[in-house]
Amino acid sequence: MGQLIKIRFFWLLLAALTMPLTVQAELASFEDGLSVDRYKADGKWLVVMIWASDCPICNQEIDSYKEFHEAHKGNDARVLGISLDGESGKQAARDFMQRHAVNFPSLIGEPLEVAAMYSEQTGLSFRGTPTFLVYNPKGELSAQQVGAVPTELIVHHIENN
Repeated sequence: MGQLIKIRFFWLLLAALTMPLTVQAELASFEDGLSVDRYKADGKWLVVMIWASDCPICNQEIDSYKEFHEAHKGNDARVLGISLDGESGKQAARDFMQRHAVNFPSLIGEPLEVAAMYSEQTGLSFRGTPTFLVYNPKGELSAQQVGAVPTELIVHHIENN
């Protein structure tokens, strides 16, 4: 068992050391004065993924959202992550972003602060991760969904709205 852990650690360390620095995305807290508003209404669709580093579905879905962001960021849409890891889990959030080579910016907030923002935006109670918010190019909330959402559905929504 100890040998297996050493091997996994070696590969994680090797991956981290060989990762291009350009892949590392912004990780800032709500306390830094950043908000979702900073990313909305710029003429592009904004897909907000609310995630947590220990969320199994978030860990499974993140690659498709990285691909979506890369394919659309220069054209019609982009992704913004919001981590629920909070101040105490900031390192876990950074580790998540590095492990998955996240290529889109992510904010980090305390769970209650993120839940309040979600409720303010949607009029609904926050239920868990992952959760998605989609804003149209004017910055208006266009859709929200709790749970995994295939990026093909996001593309379909954008193309039909």
